[in-house]
Amino acid sequence: VRVVESGGGSVQSGGSLSLSCKVSGYTWSSVCVGWFRQAEGKEREGVAAIDRNYKTKYIDSVKGRFTISRHDANRDEAESTVTLQMNSLLSEETDMYYCAVDPVMCSGSFLDVEHYDYWGQGTLVTVSS
Repeated sequence: VRVVESGGGSVQSGGSLSLSCKVSGYTWSSVCVGWFRQAEGKEREGVAAIDRNYKTKYIDSVKGRFTISRHDANRDEAESTVTLQMNSLLSEETDMYYCAVDPVMCSGSFLDVEHYDYWGQGTLVTVSS
């Protein structure tokens, strides 16, 4: 399974950014994809996730501001692109953001770090006040 992130960057508080995650090399009918973030010295936390049926979950602090969506390529290509649209960003949301894949299914709360096996390299989001 390959996980490649893009997007991120710098924005002022209240602004918007879009993160993209391209996932390939999996069984098309499976796969849970989540976005996580981690500040230096803190634990990684789940932000949003989407399963193969397009069911989504968010942490409470981003509900109404962040939207996760998914585009699945055809079965032969076995690729998905998962986008995290982030609006009304807050300065405290300056973090490294990671995309991750659970190749079997979304389980538990969808946002438990330990359920995800494959991770991208991370992309930095900086929100200035």
